[in-house]
Amino acid sequence: MRKFNVAIVGATGAVGEELCRVLKDYNFPINKLVPLASARSAGSKVEFDGKEVTVLELTPTCFEENEVEIAFFSAGGSISAEYAKYAVDAGAVVIDNTSHFRMDPKTPLVVPEVNPEDISLWKETGIIANPNCSTIQMVLALKPLDELYGIKRVDVSTYQAVSGAGKTGMEELVRQMQDLLSFKLDESEKKAFAHQIVNNVIPQIDVQQPNDFTKEEMKMVLETQKILHKEIAVAATCVRVPVLRSHSESITVTFEEGTSVDVAEVRDALERFENVEVIDDLANNAYPMPIISTDTDITYVGRIRKDVYADNIVHFFNVADQVRVGAATNAVRIGLKWIEMESDI
Repeated sequence: MRKFNVAIVGATGAVGEELCRVLKDYNFPINKLVPLASARSAGSKVEFDGKEVTVLELTPTCFEENEVEIAFFSAGGSISAEYAKYAVDAGAVVIDNTSHFRMDPKTPLVVPEVNPEDISLWKETGIIANPNCSTIQMVLALKPLDELYGIKRVDVSTYQAVSGAGKTGMEELVRQMQDLLSFKLDESEKKAFAHQIVNNVIPQIDVQQPNDFTKEEMKMVLETQKILHKEIAVAATCVRVPVLRSHSESITVTFEEGTSVDVAEVRDALERFENVEVIDDLANNAYPMPIISTDTDITYVGRIRKDVYADNIVHFFNVADQVRVGAATNAVRIGLKWIEMESDI
């Protein structure tokens, strides 16, 4: 297999570091790894394949100078907005993990197990967008159910880990846990979140929108519709919880009128779908939890049950590691699928 020069923009961040691990785990065909970050981080080291690789400064010319062919961006929307064009101009395909390009009608938004055919649209902009972490794990469960019965509406409440706010979010939870045990919680700083996160849940992620949903919630609405190519009604409530890693979601799916849900059929459809695993044995306390999904590349689904009042409604719970499934792993899977589809390059 041909090998590629691969750049990681934001290599020293939480997702950038995870990308290094996932690229190795998936035996990504790398000729040269080019870790990129701000001038402040340039010169530091990242670990890849048991070796330390020097981080280079992100500049407009770094992609051309290093002959980059695939560029993973995970340094924030403003960085992608400014620098993605330089990677594209240098001849690279950009796989962007920020929200900047997701709703651009010319840029494909891809979860490879769900809509791999959209990758072929990359040539128009040179960019493939990676969806929001919460959207990815949800559509992995929705796709087989839509194929089974036809989805009309989705209501979802998320329980999102602090690592969704990056390293600062994780550090803040750990610091507040330490302060709690030391009876110093009143003195604990609140930087990553508007409120104390330890011993608390915060029913707001990102900023308020004109319709009173938050930006994070509307990402789930709009991205789901774009990925599934269907105007499914989606209502989301996104909540930050004091868990270090892995997002959880409580999902209610309403199918088309006249559908009579068969839970066995639902379970079978989910079990057969790629990278989805069912853990659903309530009598024996077996169901998806963050401690199960962390450091895995699987979306776990459980607590599957038919609605008590309506035949066309099913409820379930899903969990996935949002740093891997919801970011790094999905991006790497996009890259591998792109290589497969462009094998004649």
